[in-house]
Amino acid sequence: MVDTPARDDRPPTMLESGLRSARAPVILLLTTLPLVSWLWIVVMARDMYGRMTGASAWMMTPVWDVPHLALLWAMWAVMMVGMMLPSASPMLLLYGTVARRSATDGAAASRQTYALAAGYLVVWVLFSIGATALQRFLAKLFFVSAMMEVTSPAVAAALLFVAGAYQLTPIKLACLRTCQSPLGFLMSRWRAGAAGAFRMGLEHGAFCVGCCWALMLLLFVGGVMNLAVIAALTAFVAFEKLTPLGAQGARISGILLIAAAFWIVVF
Repeated sequence: MVDTPARDDRPPTMLESGLRSARAPVILLLTTLPLVSWLWIVVMARDMYGRMTGASAWMMTPVWDVPHLALLWAMWAVMMVGMMLPSASPMLLLYGTVARRSATDGAAASRQTYALAAGYLVVWVLFSIGATALQRFLAKLFFVSAMMEVTSPAVAAALLFVAGAYQLTPIKLACLRTCQSPLGFLMSRWRAGAAGAFRMGLEHGAFCVGCCWALMLLLFVGGVMNLAVIAALTAFVAFEKLTPLGAQGARISGILLIAAAFWIVVF
């Protein structure tokens, strides 16, 4: 008589359930990339406001050649990934659900979801080039210090005013409405396959940049590597895009930023 192995009737653990789920790749993407980015940001910030002998020592160079500019761009790109990818989680999760139902297999759905995320992040990586150029321009005019903080109250007021005024513009609110409605975006701009997903990611990233680019000017005002400012902006961007009060919050923040700009000019 041959003994049959005992059947394992224990319920699956949370880890096993997560790995069996088709959502696991999306969840892994939404947790791993922001976590790694934030770890890098924290290491950079602690060193920058500390001894400046480690990860941030390259920022003290007097000559900004191509390798140093590439490092500056990489700093901005990593910050944008850490700050912006969490706010795109509803879009990625919803797309992953739709892709699983329409794709022939789970691997194809995962590839399409990764392609969507890649398109979204490509836009912010390109945005980082513009942020790098702006920082070097301001630094060349001595408006930004080696600590990546604005040195001129007039420039700080101007940046606050631009950020606040843009919060009140129709294009800001139009982009914000698109970011707040991932289902509407998918219904109106759906494209099949990985190439289509990548293009959708580019389009959604463009709307996201249109919604949030002016808020990134506040990094210069508060300190590009100031952890409190980075965390506050990350939370506010998520609030704008993920809550029904986002549009109202944009208007209120715009008024407050303009008021802060006038306060700096007057006092």
